[in-house]
Amino acid sequence: MTSTSNRPTVHIHIFGSLRTYMDKQGVPYSVEKEIDPEGRVAYDIVKEIGIPTQEVEAVFCNGRVRNIYDPVFPGDRVALFPYGTPGPYRLFLGMARENLERAQREKQRK
Repeated sequence: MTSTSNRPTVHIHIFGSLRTYMDKQGVPYSVEKEIDPEGRVAYDIVKEIGIPTQEVEAVFCNGRVRNIYDPVFPGDRVALFPYGTPGPYRLFLGMARENLERAQREKQRK
């Protein structure tokens, strides 16, 4: 997505209880963030918009679940979901799989 100023951006939608962090900042639940043309890791974007990363269970990018440590690129549509999605949906959508991958990546970072 490119903003009206033709800068490379990503469009982010925030869902569920994560919206309380946006309310505290007085920011809408749908935001556009400028990012480098080379992309940016979703984890860093989540931190930058003021949501604690440990509160985000799922990052969807262009309709598919992604790991919070995966990059997103200009033009991507990103959705952030909190913990609490019912079990069958977590499995069906791939959220459970990405949570296992996330745990492994976090172990390696320490």
